[in-house]
Amino acid sequence: MVTTAAMQKYTNPMNPSVVGVDVLDRHIDPSGKPHSHRLLSTEWGLPSIVKSLISAARTKIYMLEHSVVGPIKTIMELKSSSISFTYMVSVDERLTYKPHPQHPEKTVLTQEAIITVQGVSLSSHLEGLMASPISSNSNKG
Repeated sequence: MVTTAAMQKYTNPMNPSVVGVDVLDRHIDPSGKPHSHRLLSTEWGLPSIVKSLISAARTKIYMLEHSVVGPIKTIMELKSSSISFTYMVSVDERLTYKPHPQHPEKTVLTQEAIITVQGVSLSSHLEGLMASPISSNSNKG
């Protein structure tokens, strides 16, 4: 149920920033684990300072997403990486879904994100600006 929900979470009206999802590949590896590779097209309202740095009013950003489901241990790992503007900003995110150790009918979601801003002044400030919406959206996960 969790895997199905994760695969169907985009596109939806609750998160209008994801405007498209394209499946690039799906396969089952020799150990029986299903893999999925998708391209996510997003439209984020970037901070004005970022818009001025890249000379764009509104920018479509693309992310590659790879998920793998461990059906025996019932763990799903989903990794996504930005592929737009990586010369300046990169975002790598990892989500892990697994059963709660004391309540197997519940799911524990662990979310990690690494944001790297390079080649611009105030990079740590920009990283903080980008981390804020990721952090607030993690509660929705």
